[in-house]
Amino acid sequence: MKFIQVFVTVNDRLKAEEIAVELVKAKLAVCAQVLGPIYSTYRWDGRIENSMEWMVFIKTVGDKYPLLETKIKEMHPYEVPEIIAHEIKFGNPAYLNWIEKEVGEEKNSQ
Repeated sequence: MKFIQVFVTVNDRLKAEEIAVELVKAKLAVCAQVLGPIYSTYRWDGRIENSMEWMVFIKTVGDKYPLLETKIKEMHPYEVPEIIAHEIKFGNPAYLNWIEKEVGEEKNSQ
């Protein structure tokens, strides 16, 4: 099973928390952590922008990514939200087992 961690930034702490809760409730994620504020500098529409944001770290399985991305886009206020996934190559076996148990396909197909 492929485990992933997904990163999402959003400009509002309450919205970040709402996204985190909804993803876990929908069993698209086993865990979502909100960190921040963070300060972002980026280029948008040809200008350099600075903003305060919150980051959501989401743990799930790779098979859930398409639905997870769709759900985030439905809830996210940005025109182009940052949604980036990284494969988890190594980790505490008990933690990875917990991810698989809670959101793996086997659990949701019962």
